[in-house]
Amino acid sequence: MGILVLLVSSALISGSEVAFFSLNYRDYDRLGQEGTGSSKTILWLKEKPRKLLATILISNNFINIAIVILSDFVLKAALPESVFNEWASALLGWFIEPGAEQVAYWGKGISFFITVVGVTFLLVLFGEVAPKVYARINNLKLARLMARPLSFLMQVFHPFSSVLVNSTKLFEARLERSAVGGNTSRADIDEAIELTVSQEKGAGQDIDILKSIVKFGDVTVKQIMRSRVDVVAVDFRIGLSELLEVIQESGYSRIPVYENDFDNVTGILYVKDLLGHLQDPDDFEWQELIRPDVHYVPEAKKINDLLKEFQRERLHMAVVVDEYGGSSGIVTLEDIMEEVIGEIKDEFDDEVEVVYKKIDDFNYLFDGKTLLNDVCRIVGIDTNTFDDVKGEADSLAGLILEIRGQMPKPDAEIVQGAYKFKVVAVNKRRIEQIVVTLPKGPFN
Repeated sequence: MGILVLLVSSALISGSEVAFFSLNYRDYDRLGQEGTGSSKTILWLKEKPRKLLATILISNNFINIAIVILSDFVLKAALPESVFNEWASALLGWFIEPGAEQVAYWGKGISFFITVVGVTFLLVLFGEVAPKVYARINNLKLARLMARPLSFLMQVFHPFSSVLVNSTKLFEARLERSAVGGNTSRADIDEAIELTVSQEKGAGQDIDILKSIVKFGDVTVKQIMRSRVDVVAVDFRIGLSELLEVIQESGYSRIPVYENDFDNVTGILYVKDLLGHLQDPDDFEWQELIRPDVHYVPEAKKINDLLKEFQRERLHMAVVVDEYGGSSGIVTLEDIMEEVIGEIKDEFDDEVEVVYKKIDDFNYLFDGKTLLNDVCRIVGIDTNTFDDVKGEADSLAGLILEIRGQMPKPDAEIVQGAYKFKVVAVNKRRIEQIVVTLPKGPFN
C-alpha cells in the first residue's frame, strides 16, 4: 500500500513538471480571468519558474528514494534470503560446484538485480512516462490539482531549492562567460572593437554597427517594438474613404486591422492591394483584401530568432503579445535591421523617429516613451549602463518608475550613479518629458 501511495505521488509530481511548463499565454489569460484560489496559485508559481522546477525535482528524488528503500524492504519480507541463495546455488550449479560464500554473494546480487529492475520499471512506466503523457494532454487540469501541494512543497524544500537555484545561476554565468571567449566580457569586446576600428575613416558608424552585431542575440522584441499606443491600425468596420485617409496620413505600406480593439487583430492590409480600388465608392468591401495570416510573437523573443522566422515565412510584420495574450504592439523587419545599422529613412519619414532636444553637451530633453537603447545611443553611452536598475523597463519613463517605485511629480530629480534625471512634464497616466544630465555636466 505504501509503495502504491508513493508511486501515485511520484506520478503527480512528474506530471506537474510537464503540466506547468507547457501552459501558454492563453491558459494564463484564462486563469487570470477566473480569479479562483487555484488560478491565483498557478499564476504565483509562474513567477518563480526556477524555484518551482527545483522543488519538483527535489520532491521527486525524495519520493523515488523512498520507493527504492520500501521496495527492498518488501522484497526481503516476501522472499527471505534463503530463497535467493537457492536460486544462486541452482544458477552456479550449471557451471561450478559453488561454496557457501559464493552462494551468499550471488544471492545478494540476484536480490539487488530484481529490486533495481522492478523498481526501475515501475518508476519509468508509472512515475514518468504515463503521467507526463497525461499531463501533456490535460496540463491545465493537472496544474489546478497540484497548485496548492506544490506551493506547500516549495515552502518545505525552500532551503534545498534555494541552494540548487543559486548553484544553477552560478553555473550559467560561467557558461555565458565561456560562450563569449573564456573570461572575456562585453566591455572587453567593445573595447577591442574601438581599438581595432578607431583609426579608420568614418570609424564611428562602423564601431556602432559592430557593437550592435555583438549584442544582437541578446536584444528582445520588447526592446525594439512599436508600442500599441503608437501603432497605426484600423477597425475593419470603417469605410473606404476613412481608410484611405489613414493610409495617406501614416504613409505605411502595411496596416493591422482589428475587431473592436487592438487585442483582437484579425489580419494585415497591404496598401498595394488597394491600388486598383482607389476610385471605388465608400461602401466598397475592402475587408476582402485583408490577409488573415497574422504572425504573433512574445515580448521575450530574441530578435535574431525573429529575423530567421521572418526570412523563413517571408514576412515583414508581426503582432507582439504579452504573457496574458494581449497585444503589446507590432515589430517589423525594418525595426530589426535598424537595431544593427541604425535608423532607416525613406521618402515617407518626414518626422524624426526619436523625438529629443539637445540643450547643451551635457543635457538632453527626451519624451518619456523613448526607448532606453535610443537614449543611450543619442547621448553616447553604453546601452548596458542601466541594466542593473532598469528591471523590466525598456523606456526612459519606465526606468524612472523602476528607480522611484511611484509616479514622480513635476520637477522631481532622480540621481542614478553619475547620471541625473529631471521630470519636466507628467500627467496622471505617464511621464511625458525628462531631462537627462550626463556626468561632468551642470546639475542645474
